[in-house]
Amino acid sequence: MKQTAPSFRGTILACYAGYITQAVVNNFLPLLFVTLQTAFSLSLAQITLLVTVNFITQLFTDLLSAKYVDRMGYRVSVVAAHVLCCVGLVGVGLLPRLLPSAYLGLLLSVVIYAVGGGLIEVLISPIVEGCPSENKSAAMSLLHSFYCWGCVAVILLTTAAFTLFGRDCWPYVACCWALLPAVNAVAFTRVPIRRTVEREEQLPLGSLLKNGIFWLLALLMACAGASELAMSQWASAFAEKALHMSKTVGDLAGPCFFAVLMGMARVIHAKFTGRVQLERYMALCALLCIASYLMAALLPHPVWNLLGCGLTGFAVGVMWPGTFSIAAARLPKGGTALFALLALFGDLGCSAGPTVVGFVSGAAGDNLKAGLLVAAAFPLVILLGVTGLRHGARRNLSSC
Repeated sequence: MKQTAPSFRGTILACYAGYITQAVVNNFLPLLFVTLQTAFSLSLAQITLLVTVNFITQLFTDLLSAKYVDRMGYRVSVVAAHVLCCVGLVGVGLLPRLLPSAYLGLLLSVVIYAVGGGLIEVLISPIVEGCPSENKSAAMSLLHSFYCWGCVAVILLTTAAFTLFGRDCWPYVACCWALLPAVNAVAFTRVPIRRTVEREEQLPLGSLLKNGIFWLLALLMACAGASELAMSQWASAFAEKALHMSKTVGDLAGPCFFAVLMGMARVIHAKFTGRVQLERYMALCALLCIASYLMAALLPHPVWNLLGCGLTGFAVGVMWPGTFSIAAARLPKGGTALFALLALFGDLGCSAGPTVVGFVSGAAGDNLKAGLLVAAAFPLVILLGVTGLRHGARRNLSSC
């Protein structure tokens, strides 16, 4: 009897929900920065440490994933990732009130959901890469657009809850967001999952680490994460403190505008991929990103500052999925280790970007514009890196 090929539609939908889950993990707490400062008398440095701990934990998760995910299997790992995200989000809502130190409760919760977020970042992209598709680059960019739509959903729904019920409802909102990873964990127990490369065909880890292209891609991933998170993690506080907007208007005009434009950039890239060389497109986006950071940091009027914030989202949209696509094309036998290590360097950048902005701003008397000005260095490195990739490809073609 002829077997019917499995449908991967459910797999793709679960992966979309996985990236929405990661958006919740990375963006819900920053919406509470000002609220948490007031409620628990936290300093700007303590708030900054929460962001740093989140991404450093994800970084170490990425590092360990390169070795252990293949042994555990994709299904077990991705289900565990969602369970951890669920537990961590519930912890955000409950532990600050249950433990003697509210800040310790927040830190513990961040560590738990950061492990889940790190596993999601490592697993979701190769799971989608393993699904049958005629255009892998378009599929990757569309997948990553759901991280942006997740950011928009987190901002709009959380802001709506605060508007309707007041800021003090934030513990209940955290527990409500925990339902998403809980449901998606069940979904991943049922859908088909296929590897990109079988274990015996993968490049050995040592060979991957000796490859010069890998290290250039790792640098691009680090700066892509830094360019994105340096703005998105501080957009809400930037609108409230530096531009003197209300919490509601600040969240909508800052991080929400950023996420919408980033999502649009990824959908546009998914639709028109193949018409423009990816490395060239990324170089143009890096130039726009530099200009956007300078607009947010240097121009005197809040409207231009917010426009710079939003345009940064559009500019960074292609950088993370684009680097994954370049890596999959240039190192096709990289397997799980390739995605895990690139995620590691991306999360290193995600940690470094907001941390640099926070500490520079603190040193400048809590002036967030000073921190954002320094962050313009990250897209500058991307511009230099993709230019190097383009010239390297041209040399290879000319030598053939």
